[in-house]
Amino acid sequence: EASAFAGQPNLIWRHEPRPGLSNARNVAARHANSPIIAYLDDDARADPVWLENIAGCFDQFGDSVKVVGGRIRPWWGAPRPTWLPDEMLGGITVVDLGPQRRLLGKGEWVAGANIAFRIDALREAGWFDTSLGRTGSGASLLSAEETALTDRIKALGGLVAYDPLGAVDHWVDPERLTQRWFRRRAAWQAVSDYMRDPKGKMEQREQAWAATKSFLLTRNPADRTLRGLALPQETPGDFRWQSSAVYNAVTALLAGLDEQDDV
Repeated sequence: EASAFAGQPNLIWRHEPRPGLSNARNVAARHANSPIIAYLDDDARADPVWLENIAGCFDQFGDSVKVVGGRIRPWWGAPRPTWLPDEMLGGITVVDLGPQRRLLGKGEWVAGANIAFRIDALREAGWFDTSLGRTGSGASLLSAEETALTDRIKALGGLVAYDPLGAVDHWVDPERLTQRWFRRRAAWQAVSDYMRDPKGKMEQREQAWAATKSFLLTRNPADRTLRGLALPQETPGDFRWQSSAVYNAVTALLAGLDEQDDV
């Protein structure tokens, strides 16, 4: 494969035997000769001015900004399902934080399909956690590696910025446009978030379980079991609620759920 790119200037092709997205990102950063590294997924298509704007965002905000993320638009491989609400588009890595270049506010995030770092900040924060992130087989949807790293960078005083013009289109495979896939995505997100912050999730287990029961108690009596977390939903609102219940159920179980019969 490397021979296909041999004639490209300013390009290094490296075969890395150890699998995993987080490891690949770390390897690339350690081999980079510049102070900034920008990442996009292999199924993303960058705008012609992508790098220009990412670099410009770092320049505008100065050395205090350690991370810049850009807009990620969906590149639909099939028509968007009617049951998929806007609030769940983050599950397929859609990011749109508005038309202005700005610093991120509390609770906002940028995604690894379109993200750039100062390499010294990566090094100081301990690089990407190789226990998180995809490994390529598709069996695991473990994620949150860039969020965990960004959180560590912010804890060290670094800022995160967003640039809407540093944009990419991100392929949405038709296999992901099913309710089954989104339920899997919700379950694996709960695992990812628990691994990133086990103490915080332990403290939320009762709330998570109460939220799960709140959803199940609205179902038909025969569906107030795991079945209720797997049945197809007709409306965007019900599907969002079900997916949240899946996330909360996994969170509660990971955190050590106890339940007792009512007396």
